[in-house]
Amino acid sequence: MTAAPHPMMFPPDHPLVERVRALCMRYPEAAEVISHGRVTFRAGKRQFAIVGVGDRGAVLFIPDPVEREALLQRDDVFVPPYEGAYGWLAIGVETDAGDWALLEELLDASYRSVALVRQLRALDADPVVPFAE
Repeated sequence: MTAAPHPMMFPPDHPLVERVRALCMRYPEAAEVISHGRVTFRAGKRQFAIVGVGDRGAVLFIPDPVEREALLQRDDVFVPPYEGAYGWLAIGVETDAGDWALLEELLDASYRSVALVRQLRALDADPVVPFAE
């Protein structure tokens, strides 16, 4: 007997996913992929953002190693259960609450940490303009 698939807590049409998508899909060659029941964003084949930690509104990212310890001092940043073992962090956000300006910066660093040289060249030639809040 096969177990029923677990419903996605943050499906592609969820408002949190839509807001994160607006940030992530501005990057060169960014792609949205469903992986292990979650919406992920990739630079080519490498993930740079994941939406949701269980049922918690959060976005996972790869931090700049220099900023990691400072980020962990924040109340809204935590080590996610599985990806944390691989260096990822998560920041708690909801569609209408959270430090979205910081998240935008964190996603930029995360993208840059996995992007190919050609993607970085394209980004530097046509930089992503920050969203005005």
